[in-house]
Amino acid sequence: MSRVGKMPVIVPAGVDVSLKDGQINVKGTGGTLAIAQNVLVTVTTENGQLKFTPANESREANAMSGTIRQLVNNMVIGVTKGFEKKLTLVGVGYKAQAQGAKLNLTVGYSHPVNIDMPAGITVSTPAPTEILIKGADRQRVGQIAAEIRAVRAPEPYKGKGIRYTDEKITIKETKKK
Repeated sequence: MSRVGKMPVIVPAGVDVSLKDGQINVKGTGGTLAIAQNVLVTVTTENGQLKFTPANESREANAMSGTIRQLVNNMVIGVTKGFEKKLTLVGVGYKAQAQGAKLNLTVGYSHPVNIDMPAGITVSTPAPTEILIKGADRQRVGQIAAEIRAVRAPEPYKGKGIRYTDEKITIKETKKK
């Protein structure tokens, strides 16, 4: 049986979780998130905790109970604390500038790259070579960070490009004559 699925999700004060119409809705100070309830998982609420049990003894139901539990746990963390990703620009003349819900990147192309942020995602640039992405939905924060990184992925010879702050780039050795 899934070990993750056995652990209950503790709902902190100030977070409202509702189970109705085949959806799990989580509402808190960071916003409102929703996920479709799976028929293979039974969700129960007791004493400020959410418990996830497989609806039957199948392997798929067991795996899905752990998956749904972790997704709901991420939603609870997202509406209370939120998630963030940090990106760093490495390269001469590479800079980023946040203007409201837009991010303007100058990363060595002949034109600036403008990226619009979706609702619920905020972007800031504490320094011209740093990008900070925040939001309540963990998947969307990670996806936006990946799309920004894909504009100019780090190259393996000098390491120039956009990378995650904790990312290690293996530098290749140049060709010898």
